[in-house]
Amino acid sequence: MKKRIITLSFALFAVGIFNVLHAQDAEKGEKKVDKKVLNWYNGKGAGMYTDKAYKKLKKKESTTVIVAVIDSGIDIEHEDLKGKIWVNEDEIPNNGIDDDNNGYVDDVHGWNFLGNSSGENVDGANLEKTRILRRLSDRFEGVDEASVSAADKSDYMLYKQVKKEVEEERANAEAVIAQCEQLMPMLDNIPPMVASAIGKDDYTLKDLEKWEPEGDMVQLKNIAISMKKGNLSKKNLEEAIKHFRDQLDYQLNTEFNERDIIGDNPDDFSDTNYGNNDVEGPDALHGTHVGGIIGAIRGNDLGGDGVASNVKLMSLRAVPNGDEADKDIALAIRYAVDNGASVINMSFGKSYSIHKKEVYEALQYASSKGVLLVHAAGNDAADVDVEPNFPTYMYSFQKERLPLYLTIGASTRDLKEHLAAGFSNYGDQSVDVFAPGFEIWNSVPQSDYKLLQGTSMAAPMVTGVAAMLKSYFPSLSMEEIKDIMLKSAKSYTGTMQVKPGTEEEVDFATLSQTGAVIDVLAAVKMCMELEKQKAG
Repeated sequence: MKKRIITLSFALFAVGIFNVLHAQDAEKGEKKVDKKVLNWYNGKGAGMYTDKAYKKLKKKESTTVIVAVIDSGIDIEHEDLKGKIWVNEDEIPNNGIDDDNNGYVDDVHGWNFLGNSSGENVDGANLEKTRILRRLSDRFEGVDEASVSAADKSDYMLYKQVKKEVEEERANAEAVIAQCEQLMPMLDNIPPMVASAIGKDDYTLKDLEKWEPEGDMVQLKNIAISMKKGNLSKKNLEEAIKHFRDQLDYQLNTEFNERDIIGDNPDDFSDTNYGNNDVEGPDALHGTHVGGIIGAIRGNDLGGDGVASNVKLMSLRAVPNGDEADKDIALAIRYAVDNGASVINMSFGKSYSIHKKEVYEALQYASSKGVLLVHAAGNDAADVDVEPNFPTYMYSFQKERLPLYLTIGASTRDLKEHLAAGFSNYGDQSVDVFAPGFEIWNSVPQSDYKLLQGTSMAAPMVTGVAAMLKSYFPSLSMEEIKDIMLKSAKSYTGTMQVKPGTEEEVDFATLSQTGAVIDVLAAVKMCMELEKQKAG
């Protein structure tokens, strides 16, 4: 997902570090969870009523549904995903032969589009704006605008735009790293300084909030509060430094090109002979968490329960630490469709896209085969009706919306004023519905668990619901299931909620097409009614 730029005011620096790390879907997590947080998304209240839905279905049999997870990779040996990993039964493992003739050798559990046949894998990658800048620099670097032809004008303006953005973000990254390194040795001194100022060694958060300092001491108070809340620590600063060094080394570095490792031509979509069968890769935290939300074993007291009980997860590694390449996404979608997936989860996104038409054609191919595409709305607290987030349900050259495409915003446990997560993108045209995406406890690699948040967590909630409904109601088409999920979603139209990224209160209806949050129990009831009608 896109990365938010930190405000560089030192007084707000501690808060900024916390916000930017939490703006990453799975860059930041906690290893301990409060009981009231565990599985809240499957419960009642602001949850999806999943547990109640299963009670309604207890006498009904289910069929297995294949779900493709296009992501950073999945830990296929995770204890909470045992029996939940898709197996390509037409492929003989590790014999070096493409047994099923699908173009991928030894693709037993999916495919890794971020590697090469020698087993090397990409982790860090360019942002799309960096790729565009590298492409256009040969044509426009040092060129005066007055000399640019009318035919080249749009490309030149794009060049100027991405050049400005890349340079600004590099400068921001360098400044933040410097501030982190400056703040790191100061952290040990903050508590005694505060204790001296307020005259109390064992001060509490309430003590800090009541404190009314003046001048430079206000900055000290802000940092101390962030430390007391656990939002600022040496570990946080180390994570922030790594995050921004990755930006400088990979994401915003035109001298680095991940395709040099992969070895393909990213502009040639017929060049498919690349990648490998390492579907976990070097950092599968994000994808494993997404996979767990969809299908982790239910009721085993390990981590959080998956939404769907009878699924097989197909791991398609195509999302690096940077922006995904259009080619990888298009090929991953086609792979998923051709290998039996009924739902494709897409917890990724970017503000630029080079090969829009090719990605659209892959999306259209999935829709034509009855495969539902579920996409995360993004984490920039932005209106995606105005600010693009690719891929999208509606490209500029389309005449009508893709029929089997959903865009999901993230909701929280707070029904009163903050139902929409503060980081979530929104849009009364572009976002279809909201689903739980805040404080989600689920699986991460090495059979571990973490509390993560983002629209990347909300999308697999909906993917899981779609798979669950298809599993129990196989006679219903995916288009019928999609329509039921939207019609049965719990409406919060008329309730005033804080608009993400602001302090403004708005009607929740203005944040998505439905003004609602997914409700599994209501969807199950509606599916039962439609099933009876179709049976005559």
